[in-house]
Amino acid sequence: MLQFQPPGFGQKAINTSLGRMAYYTQVAAPWEIDHLHQLPALLFLHNFGGGASAFEWSKVYPAFGFDYRILAPDLIGWGESEHPVRDYQIQDYLTTITEFITQTCEQPVTVVASSFTAGLIIRLAIMKPELFDRLFLVCPAGFDDFGQGVGRRLPLAIINTPLLDNLIYGLGAENEVAVRNFLENFLFAHPERLTSEIVAAYLTSAQQPNAKFAALAFLRGDLYFDLSLYIQQLKIPTVMFWGEDAQFTKITLGRRLQQLNYRVITHFHAIAQSGIIPHLELPEIFTGLLQKYLKNL
Repeated sequence: MLQFQPPGFGQKAINTSLGRMAYYTQVAAPWEIDHLHQLPALLFLHNFGGGASAFEWSKVYPAFGFDYRILAPDLIGWGESEHPVRDYQIQDYLTTITEFITQTCEQPVTVVASSFTAGLIIRLAIMKPELFDRLFLVCPAGFDDFGQGVGRRLPLAIINTPLLDNLIYGLGAENEVAVRNFLENFLFAHPERLTSEIVAAYLTSAQQPNAKFAALAFLRGDLYFDLSLYIQQLKIPTVMFWGEDAQFTKITLGRRLQQLNYRVITHFHAIAQSGIIPHLELPEIFTGLLQKYLKNL
């Protein structure tokens, strides 16, 4: 989805055990490409959900393009990365994210991640702490936290019915009206901030061949887990950000998670008037906050 990237950013790819993984990084002016290899890596990882892709971070990472080598991948099953036809499991993402990190940057690396992917990064940082330097996480969750699932809008019997799953995905994610409705009503706190570019980027990602498999695995809850059972084991210094008006994962959940490991999760920053993706809804605010914490490193 190169058409939605900022000027000077291009697409590259690596091969993982589940196929090709596309990512975006500086490739041309205005970025100082000759010195790029000397810069520390800054890895941005997008959320899960219909239409998700690295575009989610594209309004933030250009601000760091002169100080860091930006890496913003489309995770396997999303965006323009490989979409293997399979029943996706948590291990698929723990494995392919590890492969991406080890192939693209020196470790330990600083990671910025959101929502469910941020929850996966906490699990991966517990398993492989040597990969990570600092974590900056937006609304991290496992979607079954403290034994309380976020709930499904459709019964499993319907989601798993052959042919009906195609219809559900087609009606719910592959047309502009549905994508706009989802973004307005569930991801953004203030719908007037939603632009036609954001809708087009999500729609383009959702329409990729075989995109339904990862999306439906997430919708069914196949990947959900209880983050509260893991977070106390985290030892990598972490900052949490949370949209005060986030749906699915309320800010009260974030505060409970942070209190389970407040010595490691040293800061919890609530972002007013924003939903679950404040970095796309209020990118200028989130960019300023991230700059502040990165400077403090």
